[in-house]
Amino acid sequence: MIRLLTRRLLLGAVTILCIYAVTFVMVVTLPGNPFQQGQHNLSVETEMALRSRYGMDDNWSFFWKFLGRAIRGDFGPSFSYADWTCTQIIADALPVSMLLGFLAILIAVLVGVPIGALSAVRRNGWFDVTTLAFVLIGVSLPTFVTGSALLTLFAVYWPVAPIGGWGTLAHLPLPAITLALPFTAYVARLTRAGMLDVLGSDFIRTALAKGLSRRVVITKHALKVAFLPVLSFLGPATAQAMTGSFVVEKVFGVPGLGQHFVNAALNRDVGLIMSTVLVFSTLLVVFNIVVDLLYAWIDPRITHAA
Repeated sequence: MIRLLTRRLLLGAVTILCIYAVTFVMVVTLPGNPFQQGQHNLSVETEMALRSRYGMDDNWSFFWKFLGRAIRGDFGPSFSYADWTCTQIIADALPVSMLLGFLAILIAVLVGVPIGALSAVRRNGWFDVTTLAFVLIGVSLPTFVTGSALLTLFAVYWPVAPIGGWGTLAHLPLPAITLALPFTAYVARLTRAGMLDVLGSDFIRTALAKGLSRRVVITKHALKVAFLPVLSFLGPATAQAMTGSFVVEKVFGVPGLGQHFVNAALNRDVGLIMSTVLVFSTLLVVFNIVVDLLYAWIDPRITHAA
């Protein structure tokens, strides 16, 4: 297990560095000037002073300086948010996105796994057909459509939830359900496919032949193996959900990290772009490492293979 963790940490560090380098090259080579955003014909002297202030005199010097600060937890000042540092912006926005993402993933697992398992057990029945329809809708329907429909239904016609904003428990259900819907559909589909594959295995027939009840075989034996593909999906899905969905945050007025990332891209705020990308890639690597460790714990053969 220690060897597996060490390898994953080293590969994760290399992955984050590669993502950082590629993102930086894309940002500095795209057309546009981050110091002219919202300004009116800055003089050359003023622009050079701003570049010197933010350390952008030389791109590659900024690359290494920013990386060194980021390792210490300091992302530097924001180019477009006056008197704010990128660290302060992320510290304010990330907990909001993480809470919303955690609720979405929790809903996806608690709803998607039972639906997928029951659909596989009752294959070709009415419940299975309904589940397949739900999966198709959940995967295909854009979140801005789902969010708008939920707002119209539960905040306008049947006003049981606030129409938007953040700060109370009443603001949580609608954006969490909207964000959870596509993840729930994928979890249900993966669980159903895994269960169909496992239910035809020899060890399931052996367990049934030994006299174990069908409920025990399904819940304690089949579902454990069928959950492995779901576990693989949950790694990147959790990172994606917890770093915020711009569409969901925009529809419901949630002050999360997704909105800041999009605004940073529009304003060419290099510091905030690089900061949010580093946070997202770090979370992605961390959750994938956690998934690898859980995989090795559930199936010890993976540890020996590694």
